[in-house]
Amino acid sequence: MDKVNELLNTLKNVISIIGFWDILDMAIVAFLVYKLITFFSKTNSMNVVKGILILVALMIITTAADLRVVKYLLGGAFEMGLIVVIVLFQPEIRRILEQMGGSVKDIFGHPVKTQTLENAIDQTVLAFADMSKTRTGALLVFERSTNLESYIKTGTIVDASPAAELLKNLFYDKAPLHDGAVIIRDGRIAGAACMLPLSGNSNISRDLGMRHRAGIGMSERSDAVVCIVSEETGDISVAIEGILKRGLSPDTFERILRMELIPQEQEKKGFINKLLGKVKKSGESE
Repeated sequence: MDKVNELLNTLKNVISIIGFWDILDMAIVAFLVYKLITFFSKTNSMNVVKGILILVALMIITTAADLRVVKYLLGGAFEMGLIVVIVLFQPEIRRILEQMGGSVKDIFGHPVKTQTLENAIDQTVLAFADMSKTRTGALLVFERSTNLESYIKTGTIVDASPAAELLKNLFYDKAPLHDGAVIIRDGRIAGAACMLPLSGNSNISRDLGMRHRAGIGMSERSDAVVCIVSEETGDISVAIEGILKRGLSPDTFERILRMELIPQEQEKKGFINKLLGKVKKSGESE
């Protein structure tokens, strides 16, 4: 009983010295660990993380057991650990930094006309419904917060409204720009015949071709919404955050696009712009 009371008193003393900033500090660390685990669990990199944890466990065991040779070898491996981690996780590190940049962009934001975006969705659905019937392969990307300028530059720069007939002509198999992807930015076609990165996920179904692998790869490296029409089956698919939704009807396809794009882009203004707008209005009312 004395030991229990002693333990309770110790816990009470520890809790008494914990302040608000200590709690905030622990909460931030816990959140970052959770986000990292969630991020890596979506990719094959989780296996690499497990391997690193096994090495750490081995290092602890060899230190406790005083296995000098094994400890020396593991110590040499850990000295190069930072470089190895950077090399192994280069794609993931780049993706995290790109998403952080997108988050900064969200703070300031920029207005996007709802009508322009709705027109882009409507015309895309019409074009994809027709291309699905004719089994015309298509790969189209809706840019969101992650900037896709580097991918747009790999193709032909275009600045045009995404009319259904234009999209069908761009993906026509004898058209000069049918290879690659069309990228839509702020409701307008920004580029055509753009090259996208292939997914490195080895668990992707073998019946999926290069078009689907490029679409999944793009969704893994950004928050873009990637739309695909299969040249073999005519199936419509959507890739978001590395997850592919296949065999969609035109109605379901339209519903997904509106759900993913409209809430984030509708009359989009960042926090700073909204705040400045309120200040301006209050000044005018006075």
